[in-house]
Amino acid sequence: MSIETIAQNLPALFAALLVSILFIQSGLDKIFDRRGNLEWLTGHFSKTFLAPLVPILLVTITVMELAAGVLCATGIVYFLFTSSAVLIFVASVIAAFSITSLFFGQRIAKDYAGAAILIPYFILVAILMYLTSPFSKAS
Repeated sequence: MSIETIAQNLPALFAALLVSILFIQSGLDKIFDRRGNLEWLTGHFSKTFLAPLVPILLVTITVMELAAGVLCATGIVYFLFTSSAVLIFVASVIAAFSITSLFFGQRIAKDYAGAAILIPYFILVAILMYLTSPFSKAS
């Protein structure tokens, strides 16, 4: 791996680092404070059709967040050894799906401010997806 290759990919590597921190912390918080998260989410979605699904949705979003975060972190190391950003790309797709799911929930709960807060994270993940896409690079 050359310094030039690393330098050319610094935006993607730093974005991946930020995304890994974001999603690992968020996923671990949902594990270590499951009760608090479940109580808050149950109240948050109490007047929506999602209310009976809150426990399974919490597990689902936790798994997606941890997968995105761990894959991003692993993807950085993988990139340094192989020059391939494919794991970071896969992580960014999972992260985008996670944020989209959270956005959907916030909108359903009519928490428009909470939904709006997710937009900068989504933009970051979309940029990361673009920067690491194996499908958009010229051959």
